[in-house]
Amino acid sequence: MSALSPDLNNRVALVTGGSRGIGRAIAISLASAGAQVAVNYRRRGDEAAQVVAEIERAGRRAIAICADVSVGDDVKGMIAEVEDRLGAVDILVNNAGTGKSFDLDNLTEAEFDRTLAVNLKSAFLCTQAVLPGMRTRRWGRIVNLSSAAARGAGLVGVHYNASKAGLEGLTRGYAARLGREGITVNAVAPGLIDTEMAAPLKAANVAERLPVGRLGDVDEVAQVVLMVVGNGFITGQTIPVNGGVIFI
Repeated sequence: MSALSPDLNNRVALVTGGSRGIGRAIAISLASAGAQVAVNYRRRGDEAAQVVAEIERAGRRAIAICADVSVGDDVKGMIAEVEDRLGAVDILVNNAGTGKSFDLDNLTEAEFDRTLAVNLKSAFLCTQAVLPGMRTRRWGRIVNLSSAAARGAGLVGVHYNASKAGLEGLTRGYAARLGREGITVNAVAPGLIDTEMAAPLKAANVAERLPVGRLGDVDEVAQVVLMVVGNGFITGQTIPVNGGVIFI
């Protein structure tokens, strides 16, 4: 298979925040390439179960796991369960995130801390938890879901900008230290994608401001994730999927 459609048979993937939107599309794409997939969720158990059922109907194995990935003990328990039920994690997609909109006058310390915990700390916790096994096997793929807001003004708020910019720094730091051990670490940075989070923007017809004239599709993001998972020579990079809203 080509790098755009890698052979992931006998690989185990974990997708955090995999019950809906971009995470759901990534989980299904990884399974379509042959991976067994653990679908993490925090609140939407019914939707996670639907993702698992769709993967199983296609003849692949999947499980749903409830965990708050911003909490260290939850992450440890989640990884132990994945290892017990599917095997050691070969592919980690840090997709879980939050993006509540606040302007400068309404943003609180608590919301700033929560955003960084969910969007940034969670990636650190999950990465640290899977690294020992990846380093032993000398193979691993870690993909962090950033955002166009990491390098642009964004529409959510400075808390979101900071969390996603930090995620890209985390990506480069790990990539520099793990490349010789067969582990790649990359970020994929979506712009305006047609998801539940983007519903208000869709209603405001923000897509008209994009060079391509439309919102992105979740499958277009998943395709890029699959590409970097299949390419062992790409590491430390942020791949934009933003319809031309930012050129980097």
